[in-house]
Amino acid sequence: MSNCPIDIPQNGMRWMRTVPIFLAVLISSTLAIFNYQKSSSSVVSSTMYALRTSPKAREYLGDEIYFAHKMPWIWGEMNQLHGRIDIQFEVKGKKNSGTMRFKSFRATRMGMFETTEWSLEKKDGTKIDLSDGSDPFQGIEMDPEEPKVVGRGSYAPNLSG
Repeated sequence: MSNCPIDIPQNGMRWMRTVPIFLAVLISSTLAIFNYQKSSSSVVSSTMYALRTSPKAREYLGDEIYFAHKMPWIWGEMNQLHGRIDIQFEVKGKKNSGTMRFKSFRATRMGMFETTEWSLEKKDGTKIDLSDGSDPFQGIEMDPEEPKVVGRGSYAPNLSG
């Protein structure tokens, strides 16, 4: 019998070895969830659709344009609430692969997003400007003088009387 009043088992600190593993799994799972949220967003879907229908992109990438990997990693910021989108991800077609970059901002809270960059970076580092000097993602703004009609845009009738 030892002279220690409390008998501590020798493997009592074994769980401390699993803490780093737990933290690594927790952090990687969190990052994967946020990336999945980005990859399934309307912004990524719209840019992929526009990429598939872009003559310049099809000329370089070929047909059947998809993400380069089964689980794509979307790099960058996608903050629609504050009006900032700056993303890039790898894409591939039948002929080539590259990195698509999309950058857009909204100057005012109720304003429209303006695309500042939509490009495809080749393997050798050269960029193909896909915007052709115009914004392919530009929405149609409502004329401020047009009367508001129920069911049009964000107009909601006053139901309180």
